[in-house]
Amino acid sequence: MESPPERDQDREARRIEAVRRYDILGTPPDGAFDRIAALAARLFGAPMATVTIVDTDRVWFKAAYGLDGVTQAGRDACLSTSAVLRGTPLVIRDTHRAPLARAHPMVTGPAGVRFYAAAPITTADGYRIGAVDVLDTRPRRITPERTAALTDLAALVMDQLELRLSALRMLRKERELLEAAHAARERAEQDRTRTAEFAAALQSTLLPPALPQVPGLQAACHYATASVHDVGGDFYDVFPLGADRWAFCLGDVSGRGTTAAALTLLIRHTLRATAPLEPDPRTVLETLNTALLPDRAADERLCTLVFGTLAPNSAGGFTITLAGGGHPPAYHLRPARRGRRPRAEPVELTGSMLLGALAEAPSVSRTLHLAPGEAFLLYSDGLISSRTSHGARFDEESLAAHLTHHAATSTAPGAAAIIDDLTTLLATFPEGPADDVALLALSATPLEIHGPPIGASSTTHTSVPFPAGQNHQHTGAHARSARHFTSALVKPRDGDETE
Repeated sequence: MESPPERDQDREARRIEAVRRYDILGTPPDGAFDRIAALAARLFGAPMATVTIVDTDRVWFKAAYGLDGVTQAGRDACLSTSAVLRGTPLVIRDTHRAPLARAHPMVTGPAGVRFYAAAPITTADGYRIGAVDVLDTRPRRITPERTAALTDLAALVMDQLELRLSALRMLRKERELLEAAHAARERAEQDRTRTAEFAAALQSTLLPPALPQVPGLQAACHYATASVHDVGGDFYDVFPLGADRWAFCLGDVSGRGTTAAALTLLIRHTLRATAPLEPDPRTVLETLNTALLPDRAADERLCTLVFGTLAPNSAGGFTITLAGGGHPPAYHLRPARRGRRPRAEPVELTGSMLLGALAEAPSVSRTLHLAPGEAFLLYSDGLISSRTSHGARFDEESLAAHLTHHAATSTAPGAAAIIDDLTTLLATFPEGPADDVALLALSATPLEIHGPPIGASSTTHTSVPFPAGQNHQHTGAHARSARHFTSALVKPRDGDETE
């Protein structure tokens, strides 16, 4: 005989326990949540957006865009309560026509809300602790794609809460380590090992576990941290946009540790939420730049980034549209062809500026053709700030010469071969890389004789820094071998409609 369903009061008690678990009620303003609310308002073109946490008898506003001075409200006076009771997003196109909302204080009162949409903030164990809300003073209609974007923003809030909780736990752990160091050296060393494992585990959540398979494209990547005891600030990503289009990026955020981890998650989620809605990479970077801009209550959050889109080209290969924000130039590798010498050409985005510094940061883009047999390389500055075995700095000029030699000695530069070559090079640096190193290579593959284009991906994450004087290609506690898988494509998203 099945057990009776859990009573409503017991379920609510467990939900409140989940709210308390994150220790978020009554905390000071946080720029990360403020920017999520502002991003929600911009994506919907709405004047108001909030991030709310529903307590026992009140709704607390962790962020309130367009609602100056609002910090909390009674549960009966806030529509977020209704959103939390649902397991799916709540969309009310016209509150005057909805029995649930027409007599609600937010509708009849000074706020005059006519449109309301919310996605619940749901914990990993299934408790809805709050919502990301978008409000307007006029009726509206939204597409399912916009609703999905709101759900992504709610997931981003949950990620921020989890990272904040992880940071608190990490601080407590660091205190334990300091206390243990006074008691016994051996115990302190064991705890340092645990800290390293924690940093490696957190680092692994900031990178895609493997790259998607794109027909006609080979993609390969590599990541190595400079320290086992901290989370690095470099990242990369490749994801589908729908309609045979893909996006890719590689960047470097300011800071290290949990601050860098939170900023990296914000950037990746913002790119993944914005890119399917905005076809122009410059617009995507402008949205990201706005999301990163600090306010008076937040620290500066800076990032250098190269972001681009891939689309099949009718002449073969791919059309790459690239936009940048203060990042070192990418390289376009071309083998010898029709009397032309092999070369590695820097793809400059002159005039671009790092993101998160100025509201009107200049945005620069370029379009190029990645023909079959050609390759494209993105990298972080850890690659070009190290010392060779001769004591000389390996700089951009050295990298260009190395890649040109690779193009000259390869019939068709492949992404995996380029990454293997560069990781072998890094192994020759006596002191290892001076900073974290992120590498992402893309190459257009030729057509099969009897079938569609070939697509392949390989991923290597090295969490242990390179030890000096050893050959350590593809080693480390979390090194991953090459793998292949197919990624489902999503349909392009349409814009909002207003009644």
